[in-house]
Formats: sequence, structure tokens, C-alpha cells
Amino acid sequence: MLAMASTVMVPLHANAETVLRIGMTAADIPRTLGQPDQGFEGNRFTGLTMYDGLTMWDLSSATKASVVIPGLATEWKVDDADKTKWIFKLRPGVTFHDGTPFNADAVVWNVDKVLNKDAPQFDASQVGVTASRMPTLVSARKIDDMTVELTAKEPDSFLPINLTNLFIVSPSKWQVLYERAEGADAKAKSQAAWAAFAKDAAGTGPWKMAKFTPRERLELVKNDNYWDKARVPKTDRMVLLPMPEANARTAALLSGQVDWIEAPAPDAVKEIEGRGFKIEKNEQPHVWPWQFSRIEGSPWNDIRVRKAANLCIDREGLRDGLLAGLMVPATGTFEPGHPWRGNPSFQIKYDLPAAQKLMKEAGFGPDKKLSVKVQTSASGSGQMLPLPMNEYLQQALAECYFDVKLDVIEWNTLFTNWRRGVKDPSANGANATNVTYAAMDPFFALVRFLQSSMAPPVSNNWGYINNPKFDELVKKARTSFDAAERDKALAELNAASIDDAAFLYVAHDVGPRAMSPKVKGFVQPKSWFVDFSPVSMAP
Repeated sequence: MLAMASTVMVPLHANAETVLRIGMTAADIPRTLGQPDQGFEGNRFTGLTMYDGLTMWDLSSATKASVVIPGLATEWKVDDADKTKWIFKLRPGVTFHDGTPFNADAVVWNVDKVLNKDAPQFDASQVGVTASRMPTLVSARKIDDMTVELTAKEPDSFLPINLTNLFIVSPSKWQVLYERAEGADAKAKSQAAWAAFAKDAAGTGPWKMAKFTPRERLELVKNDNYWDKARVPKTDRMVLLPMPEANARTAALLSGQVDWIEAPAPDAVKEIEGRGFKIEKNEQPHVWPWQFSRIEGSPWNDIRVRKAANLCIDREGLRDGLLAGLMVPATGTFEPGHPWRGNPSFQIKYDLPAAQKLMKEAGFGPDKKLSVKVQTSASGSGQMLPLPMNEYLQQALAECYFDVKLDVIEWNTLFTNWRRGVKDPSANGANATNVTYAAMDPFFALVRFLQSSMAPPVSNNWGYINNPKFDELVKKARTSFDAAERDKALAELNAASIDDAAFLYVAHDVGPRAMSPKVKGFVQPKSWFVDFSPVSMAP
């Protein structure tokens, strides 16, 4: 603890600077060069803080669904004659942290950094976490200084939502670093420039990089010149600290070493609240699942086995016991009342006799167990308490004649393996993977897992699902530019995935975070992301 204290303490400045210190679940600072790693925790802390996208999420309400709103683009429209093309009008008067102007050239440059292999700034290390989240985008073209045309490889009504994941960095700042960089060739110089950029980043976001120590801390300061004056941060400085172990985060909060922690230890909730700290939570569009292998020979190819696993889990017991109320039981990607829920015929619930019956029909029983292996992490973005939760599932599934083996690896490695798929050696023989996923938009919630063409390396169909019905419904939703028709197709797709028991659906995260009573103004939205701008620190 003394060693940790020396890491997290921030000196008070003579000008009474206000400082917010946050303990993250990540084991390292997410990448800072524009496209973060470490899942959406990376986007939350080093994406949405320093950078903006053309579109962004409305994170202002605790009661309304978070929806896409204008960001660096003020408006957009699909071309009536060619629905693969979109016209985006850009926001005037925006400047990067280095003082250079934001314009159409910057948008084209940032698209090229992840899609155009011939561009000097192309960075393969940023492609996986970006292109897989906007897989239909092909190119960008400048029409004038404040207008760009984006082209998709097929009509795609989801594209404006996907663009929340493309963070716009300063091309001028990168170019300066590139000209200074050393390297044997242009590619080596480009890599050196990106490495330098990560240490001295420049975006257009409400926060600017002040100090960066890999694996230890990232310090951000407010951007007084931010284009949205209502979102200029109310705190002078924010310090982000990697703390992957829940008990260590909780101890740091209770001892006053930090002001805010992500995912407190559930068994410490009573003590946290009893000592005057606040627990903030809200049901999120975020799912904690097992994703099944569907390649030849997988034990999950039998729908009876998939359904049995879903009926074998006491989700309410998991919620009320291990997680101290900090979850919502999942019966699919979306719950009843959501416009994308649909009307599935398979009702996911705890029904041990029905689960055992299905397993016996599939040829298993007390004397013949089905061996399965799941790859998971010990911590990480949105993973909640992955090891204890998987041990809970391991014990529960044993009652349904499963013999579950756990392959526990580091979070960022698990996330990388997710994009490589079950056929890759990195799966280490696992036939299921436990990576949580955000369900804020159609692509992230459903398409990237269910569409056959989203198999690795394109996106996150880790298990190589190949279901013609899913593909048909994805196409129907993607080509429906009327919102009601699109929602109807998505509801059909969600219902079809539940009826197929496509995943082992376990929990929806509630994004619990514990914070000092000095933290004021925070809004916990119905989103995986949060807005740090309105947060202030009382004396």
C-alpha cells in the first residue's frame, strides 16, 4: 500500500488547482495516440477525453437512452441516389490542442490513418480497434473545407453511429513529429512519429495531455478553448491510474489516495457507503457473456447444449450474492421493453431440471461430463469480476454435467485474441470466450457477432457463426434507412439470436463506480461511456 501511495499521490499546487484522481480497472494506461486499446475503457478514458469524433454520444442524462448527436460534424445525410455515400457538414471554428484548424483535410487524413495502407500516416497498430468497429467504411473525400463525403462498401444505415469510434487527431502535430523522426525508411519514421505523438498528443477534445507515464499514470488538464463551452471541464486536472485489482482500488479510495474508482469490490459496498462514499450505478447497454465456438467439432454446435447452459445459471443468485446487487440478469442482448428485443420463443431463465433434461438428450449425464474451456481475463474493461464470476459459472454448470476449464489471461491479450478468433492458436484450445460487449448500437450489439462475414480478421464473430437467417436480417436492418423499419429488423435479429442460444447470456453491467463525497456534478448515463466535463471537486 505504501508503494501504491507513492504512485498515486498528487501534490497540491500553489494556485489551488482542483484535481480528480481516478482508479481504472485497466492494468495499463490505454493507448493515447488517438485510437485507444483496452476495449471501451480505453475509449472512455483516453478517447472521449482528448479527442472527438464526427459523431458522439449524448451522455447528459441518467434517465434517457444515450443517443448519437453531432460532434465534429454538425449534420449528415445519405445520398439519395447512391446510398453508399454520405455527406458530412463539419463544425467551423474548431482547433486542435496544438492550435491548428480542424477541417475536411483532417478528416480525410484520419480516415486514411486506418484504411489507406499507402498513406504515410497509416498505422497498422490502430487498425484492429478501429476498422473492425466501422467495417463498411472505405474512404473519405474532401468536397470543400467544411464538407466531406464518406463512402461505404455497401448501403449501411449504421455508419454515422460507427463513426463515434474514429477519433480525430491533429495531422499537423503528427507531421512535425514525422519530419523529426529517425528511421531506415518511411514506415519506420511513421512508427516513430506515432510513438512520439502518444507522448505528446493533440486532439480537439475537452481534455489535453499534460503528463504521461506508461503503466503508471496519465494526467489531463482542461481545454479552456474547447468548442462546446458547456463542456469545458469544471475540474482543472484529471489523473488516471491503472489499478486492475478490485480490493486494491477499494483500499485506495477508502484511504483517500484516489477520489473515484471503477468497479469497487462488491463485498466492500457496505463499508464504502458506511464511510460516506457514494456508489453510482445505472443499467447499461453492456453484456457479460460467453461467446461460443461454432467451428467443426465444437461442443457448442448442439443447440440443446447451448440452451442447457443458458438454463443452468441462477443469475439472480449471482446478482444477490457474489455481486452484491451490482448487475442486471441478462436474458439476451436486450431485455423486454427495448425496441430491439423482439419476441423470442426461448425464454432464458434458471431451470435446472430443464437444463439437465436437455443435456441428457444430448448424451451427457452424471457419469459422462461435457468438457468445455473458456478463455477469460483476471480484470479489465467491463469484465466486472471475471474470475469469481467464471468460477460461479463453473460450479453452476457442473450441476448440468459440464466440466468447465478456465484459461485466465491478461485483459488486453484477451481482447486482442477476440479479434483473432477461435481458429487462431491464441485461443489455446478454448471453445468459448468471455469478453464483455457494449450494446449501444446495432453493429456493436448484434452484427459484429452474428453476421458470417464478420468472422476474423474482419470483426468479432470469434466463433465463426454462419447462420443464413442472421445474415438475411442483418442485410434487412442495414439497408433500412427508415428508423422504424430498421428497429423492426433488429428486433427480429435479436429474437432469432436468443432462440438460437447464440451466446451464454449472463449479466448486464450497471457500471458501478465509487467516489468521494467531494466529487460533485457527476451524471451516470445509460451508457458505457461517461462525461467527465461537468464533474467538480468540492474543497
